Amino acid sequence: MPRTQGDAQPPETSVSTDHFTNMYLAKDDPWDVATKWHDQRKYAVTMASLRRPRYRSGYEPGCSIGLLTIMLATRCDQLLAVDSVHSAVAQTQEQIKDLPGVRAEPATLPADLPDATFDLIVVGDLLYYLSAADLEATLNGLVSRLETDGDLVAVHFRDRENSGNYDGFNVHLALAARPELVRLVHHEDEWFVLDIFRRAA
Repeated sequence: MPRTQGDAQPPETSVSTDHFTNMYLAKDDPWDVATKWHDQRKYAVTMASLRRPRYRSGYEPGCSIGLLTIMLATRCDQLLAVDSVHSAVAQTQEQIKDLPGVRAEPATLPADLPDATFDLIVVGDLLYYLSAADLEATLNGLVSRLETDGDLVAVHFRDRENSGNYDGFNVHLALAARPELVRLVHHEDEWFVLDIFRRAA
């Protein structure tokens, strides 16, 4: 079923950290991102879509267990990866322990946005868990931390079977509506939607 603007609304309250913590208590990799082919392909498409061979400073909120973090580290001089779940951060820290310039820390958006600017921000499968107010605050925070001519990469699950679900279609519309951002790359398939936005001068 085709999607239309406003066909789904964000959750009334942001999904709690406790909810995600319990998922990681039940299973180290709750979404099986380490083994599912569509996630491996999603990461490969994301990396291939980056418009620069190298970035000065990257930021990855919602890093989960750090699989994309490892790949991003090969393209960034410095990289900060964060997640609200401490056990996920611990897994990421183990993944990156031998990689220079990379660190993983616990943080919840929008409360714990970093005091830094970046020329690359990569946010995946995170924004649709936020309430409307938290989504707006998070987008404000991400855009304000994105340097001029920097890249904001968004990649999110696309729910083609349930048009009432708030998913990648909806959150990417919110990003595309930001006047500071210019969309450079758009990829959409049966599983996910990926957009790369540049921060205009």
